[in-house]
Amino acid sequence: MKNLLIATLALCFGVPAFAVDNPDPALIKQGEYLARAGDCVACHTAKDGKPFAGGLPMETPIGTIYSTNITPDKTGIAAYSFEDFDNAVRQGVAKSGSTLYPAMPYPSYARVTEADMQALYAYFMKGVEPVAQDNKAVDIPWPLSMRWPLTGWRWMFAPKVEAYQAPAAQDAVVSRGAYLVEGLGHCGACHTPRAISMQEKALSANEGNTFLSGSAPLEGWIAKSLRGDHKDGLGSWSEAQLVQFLKTGRSDHSAVFGGMTDVIVHSMQYMSDEDLTAIARYLKALPANNPDDQPHQYDEQVAKALWKGDDSKAGAAVYIDNCAACHRTDGHGYTRVFPALAGNPVLQSEDATSLIHIVLKGGTLAATHTAPSTFTMPAYAWRLSDQEVADVVNFIRSSWGNQASVVKAEDVASIRKAG
Repeated sequence: MKNLLIATLALCFGVPAFAVDNPDPALIKQGEYLARAGDCVACHTAKDGKPFAGGLPMETPIGTIYSTNITPDKTGIAAYSFEDFDNAVRQGVAKSGSTLYPAMPYPSYARVTEADMQALYAYFMKGVEPVAQDNKAVDIPWPLSMRWPLTGWRWMFAPKVEAYQAPAAQDAVVSRGAYLVEGLGHCGACHTPRAISMQEKALSANEGNTFLSGSAPLEGWIAKSLRGDHKDGLGSWSEAQLVQFLKTGRSDHSAVFGGMTDVIVHSMQYMSDEDLTAIARYLKALPANNPDDQPHQYDEQVAKALWKGDDSKAGAAVYIDNCAACHRTDGHGYTRVFPALAGNPVLQSEDATSLIHIVLKGGTLAATHTAPSTFTMPAYAWRLSDQEVADVVNFIRSSWGNQASVVKAEDVASIRKAG
């Protein structure tokens, strides 16, 4: 009770409540939830490493950087005051005064409220186990490794720190979704295309229809469009299906793969149904980018041909031999087990990198608390040539009513070589 009173008085008079040696446990708990919403653990934890101790390699166009130790150890952020913490998270400025690489999504975090920042600080200082682990130096060749150009980048592209203000007439649930998506969730960091100078082309829905319209390939995957288009966005998903996907990693339309797996496993499965609904409702409010967008129209011609044993279409024989047992000859798959291919927006994006990648490397559908079963798609790089992969990818992208551009064997070879 005493701590709660001190915290309340501190907030009222503008003094950080977390200056107290023993902050209110409720504040720490709130910070833990917000850290989940921000998916901090996924980036700041190396494979088989301790939570938040850093060391995770991140590929960038100029080289590899490593996430930092954000535990309350002297090798981490133990010496950070709240001001230091706030400057790093919302403004991209380290305690040393240097600018952080924008792999730290401070342009999105700039709209996080100070109250939420206080809760986050309380959690990282009092709710996280200290880990003694020095930060790794970047693996970027000189002169690209020089830090001073980042300051100019931050001045030009990082927004002013300003808590999210919902439009007066906006639905409260949509407003909460906007705050989570545009702020803590930093969804645009992956799902929004970047300019040649590497800034996101839009940081919110108010800045144009490039926001959440899909990214260029990143570590072998495409972060798909989250806008309202049926062909390659979320137009065919209902709000309930989207909530289900965010909570379990699977839905009637798709299954999680690539980098989004970490987001589901470490972050979104722990979020409340209310917040997941807010996120889904906000995303469903984003209009389609294509003014001629139409719902998917299923075409049964390929399914009938395969049922009759006709595999004359290029890629059909490869599909029958390797894919049909799970995804079926009609492309409908098995709900929430093996995803449907017919009408699947992931498969119809302009860039087929994700589909080629998963054919070559395979993937495992991760278990979550409410969907504990796992299913694995095997890798086919060892048994299919570049031409065979191109053929089956083109078959999938042009069957059952799917419509997408043609993939060439050279495209497959490039992705195979990149590993």
